[in-house]
Amino acid sequence: MRFELYVALRYLRAKRRERFFSIVTVLSVTGVAVGVASLIIAMAINNGVQAGLRDHLIGASAHINLVEKNPEFGIEEYDALLAKLTRLEHVEAVAPTLYGEMMISTPVRAKGCFLKGVIPDAERRVSRLLSKVVEGSFQGLANTEGEYPGILLGRGLADGVGARVSTIVTVLNPQGEMTPLGRIPSFKRFQVVGIFQTGFFELDNLWSVCLLRDAQRALSLGDVVNSVEIRLDDLEVSDEMTAAIEKAVGEDYSTSTWMERNQALFGALETEKLVTALIIGLIMIVAALNILISLVMMVVEKTKDIAIIKSMGTSQGQIRRIFMWQGIVIGALGTAFGLAAGHFVSWACDRYQLIRLNAEVYGLEYVPFAPRPLDGVFVAVAAVLISYVITIYPSSSAARVDPADVLRYE
Repeated sequence: MRFELYVALRYLRAKRRERFFSIVTVLSVTGVAVGVASLIIAMAINNGVQAGLRDHLIGASAHINLVEKNPEFGIEEYDALLAKLTRLEHVEAVAPTLYGEMMISTPVRAKGCFLKGVIPDAERRVSRLLSKVVEGSFQGLANTEGEYPGILLGRGLADGVGARVSTIVTVLNPQGEMTPLGRIPSFKRFQVVGIFQTGFFELDNLWSVCLLRDAQRALSLGDVVNSVEIRLDDLEVSDEMTAAIEKAVGEDYSTSTWMERNQALFGALETEKLVTALIIGLIMIVAALNILISLVMMVVEKTKDIAIIKSMGTSQGQIRRIFMWQGIVIGALGTAFGLAAGHFVSWACDRYQLIRLNAEVYGLEYVPFAPRPLDGVFVAVAAVLISYVITIYPSSSAARVDPADVLRYE
């Protein structure tokens, strides 16, 4: 063992008459451990929530949406467009869709909504929206025996208009259709065949789903769509594929990825992660101040010892490294305990789902914890580095002790 490290460890193990310093050392280690553990837990929560929301979003929507760059009357020859997209690398599935802003009503009340027209078999290949049906069944959309075509409503939308499975609802198109008397609103009646619940407020409170042909009739359109949903076999190539898709289909179309459509949400999460790291980083600074105080007090207490070993030939550099080693050891021990505690708490909370949430409000049933090894490395390096920097002043003070002044009257 190096001389400096040996002396540093001896100083950290206080004797009975110096028990106060051992308590200060323990408090310093505890402060660093609490700061590291808090930061690990906070970052794990942010990572878990971000991953959970991402999985929900990806499950309820496509990876990439292709739309007209200058919306006009919709995409007419969409079959040829689908065939062209299917041949591209990484494209796993495509589905034509038609979106429209509508008003849905029952005899009780009315509410604005978005109507999405789909082909069920194709839609199931690009998203899991139809698998989120909690009442009824999406298979009722294709049932032609009823008097009215079928429609699926989000849980919040159904509650908002007072609809249940088998309820007859009226879907009003405000833009309507052109008549000799001008454009007048048009309406179409549907029968609710299912209610879906994705956990996302917007989808559950504003969206409804029906067959593509029924949406075209409700919007008074021909055989057109206004969006093509695309699912990839590798989510990480979304940004690269947007350029390839736009090149393949021509300049009349534009694309948007799932990340771009939810940029505000994930931007807020990243900002929250940064702010959380900065705030909890203050705990690290407080812990570092504890190390500073303990080392300053140690220098004062060990002034005579420092003078003696300097008179025996110990250099200023060695004295400086003794107290630097003390700060590094305190920081390393606190970091190790903090990493262990932070990861254990994160694992336990995620494994046993200890923090429950209202899924209708937050989109998640519990707070997920997802600690990342890279985050742990960054936190550990930062903690040890802060512990090292904080030792510069007390170690320099110790190195400047003059043995002649200290031992003159001994």
